[in-house]
Amino acid sequence: MKSDNIAGVRIPDGTMAREVTQLIRDCESELLFQHSVRVYFWAALLGERKGLTFDVELLYIAAMFHDIGLTSTYGSSQLRFEVDGANAARDYLRVQGIAAADIERIWLAIALHTTPGIPEHLHPEIALLQAGAGMDVVGRGYDMLTREQREAVTSAYPRGEDFKQGMIEAFYQGMKHRPQSTYGTFNDDVLAYKDPSFQRGDFCGLILRAPWSS
Repeated sequence: MKSDNIAGVRIPDGTMAREVTQLIRDCESELLFQHSVRVYFWAALLGERKGLTFDVELLYIAAMFHDIGLTSTYGSSQLRFEVDGANAARDYLRVQGIAAADIERIWLAIALHTTPGIPEHLHPEIALLQAGAGMDVVGRGYDMLTREQREAVTSAYPRGEDFKQGMIEAFYQGMKHRPQSTYGTFNDDVLAYKDPSFQRGDFCGLILRAPWSS
């Protein structure tokens, strides 16, 4: 595991961080693993930029687990992939004897990382995980970091030749067997992009078909 200083941020080098790194490397594709590490760096850098106080190790663990729900391990799950990742992190942290409040914070960070409008109002680790993921996937906060910071992180943990299409494909493979789990999130955009036959959920239709007389 690379533990050198990258753009002023270090990957935690404690036993728990090393174990989680190996666990995620063993079950995720190279694309998802590199993405998860970059998410940590973007999150930590944005946290420093905003002057936030956060637990570096917990943020790293949240970043490592945040997309594990997209892997084949969860190929039969009908939960939102974010919840699968949150549950996996919770189970691991419970075994490590981590405080319940910290576990809840990381569960929420992972479960809410694709839910806009809420994480930024919660604990820094929750807000920063979403910020880091948004930075890596859609470039949200891109101009808040310097070119030197961006280049340092992507040089150490490259995006590859076509990360954009690769990430869309990873989302699709992780969600195509549970399309109903994308309702109410922007994840349904992925299924609509990849599958022309996909039918989005319709909230107005649900209201109109409700078993009330008016």
